Amino acid sequence: MASSVFLPLIAAAALLPTLASTQDAHTPTSAPTVQVRNGTYEGVYNPTYDQDLFLGIPYAQPPVGELRFRPPQPLNTSWSGTRNATEYYNECIGYGSDDWYWTDVVSEDCLALSVIRPHGIDSGANLPVVFWMHGGEFAEGGTRDSRYNLSYIVQQSQEMQAPIIGVTVNYRLSGWGFLYSQEVADEGSANLGLRDQRHALYWLQENIASFGGDPSRLTIWGQSAGANSVGLHLVAYDGQNDGIFRAGIAESGSVPSLAAYMNASEAQPYYDAVVNATNCTGALNTLTCLREVPTNVLSSIFNSSLVAGAGYHPVIDGDFLRASGIVNLQTGQFAKTPLLIGTNFDEGTKYAPHGYNTTDQFISLVQANGTNYTSALTIASLYPDDPAVGIPGTLHGRPPPSYGYQWKRVAAFLGDLLMHAPRRVTTQSLAHWNVPTYVYHWNVMTLGPLDGAAHGYEIPFTFHNIDILGDERGNDSVIWPQISTMMSRMWVSFINHLDPNYSNSE
Repeated sequence: MASSVFLPLIAAAALLPTLASTQDAHTPTSAPTVQVRNGTYEGVYNPTYDQDLFLGIPYAQPPVGELRFRPPQPLNTSWSGTRNATEYYNECIGYGSDDWYWTDVVSEDCLALSVIRPHGIDSGANLPVVFWMHGGEFAEGGTRDSRYNLSYIVQQSQEMQAPIIGVTVNYRLSGWGFLYSQEVADEGSANLGLRDQRHALYWLQENIASFGGDPSRLTIWGQSAGANSVGLHLVAYDGQNDGIFRAGIAESGSVPSLAAYMNASEAQPYYDAVVNATNCTGALNTLTCLREVPTNVLSSIFNSSLVAGAGYHPVIDGDFLRASGIVNLQTGQFAKTPLLIGTNFDEGTKYAPHGYNTTDQFISLVQANGTNYTSALTIASLYPDDPAVGIPGTLHGRPPPSYGYQWKRVAAFLGDLLMHAPRRVTTQSLAHWNVPTYVYHWNVMTLGPLDGAAHGYEIPFTFHNIDILGDERGNDSVIWPQISTMMSRMWVSFINHLDPNYSNSE
């Protein structure tokens, strides 16, 4: 039978030895180079961590002009000499804060990945590989985000003498990556962000050995939308994965993503609104017309109230995704690869809206999430108006008035609906099909009782990147490094051995 293991985070953390300091390394006299199928790249040596960094390597043709709103296309150029791989590539243009933060490096031309490896690895090393897919609701995020610095977890693997190679990827976002309509479906251009990820995995199958990686020992890893991506790659093409990955790690996301249910007819009004706003209504081929619209004009439309309900998430297109994740799990039509998966105790605080003050308002919220009135009453009885059992569990009593009298109740319901229930369905289904499955439950409070162990708060620990929390560490400056060491090493152990339980001697 498949194993389902709870990882005891807090208790085990106290038993860990102090992290050894990084050993001094002789600085190479020349930059690292690697020859891939199309040519040779020169990277950067990082003496602090004794690592080679190859940054901003394109894995597909730029999806611009005629290639906008089309599946990723293989690179069709080669070169002699050496090209630089010394800086992170453009972020994929999306929605919201990333556009504001990365205004000088946001572009449609963004399909690139970066590779972090221990220094001195040759092409025959056959190290296991981990492929990171960022979160951001399929609307924002990218490889430049300092939270996702892979040097720290690669360093942990070096100290464990179980070295890994880390890869992080950009993929198309928002309307650029998830536009949908009947026109898009007819052209086979749905789920482009997921297709980008998949294309990058095939690129790695052809090229990662040149970096010293083993293409047969690749683990896909993601958080939130990235974790949903892990789940969706498990069920893509009804489970046919062509051996492009052997395992998955999903932090706060899973297979039966609620985002994957919009059909073409439901998406059509949002597509039509974009067409109308760009004066493409009368075009013989509206997609062809949209490919000619200036980037800044189309971006403004995607970010406007005209398409506020579009969501721009993965969809069941009959090709990449052929059924809902739940159906695939029930029928066994998914890639039966080992999975490490978990959720955070207070996931719902990320999603709970403010301003709900009465039981009637709570029941209306439940109904709006896909149930009838009778079932909503039953759910209301299971989520009583009792702040002692709501979330975050770290907040005693009612929240501040601005949050709403029922906020902890709403947060508990939405956390279960969006995160905990899908995770349980996934793990139970994988166990039914005898797939090795490991489960964690994150309950470490970081930023305060109003947040608790909220969505995304495990990331600095699994990446061994807790310094990014800065002054928030407060009095936890001793225990947090221990937890972070344990968590990141569990991930390294899984990437190496398909089992997160490791010996402290590693």
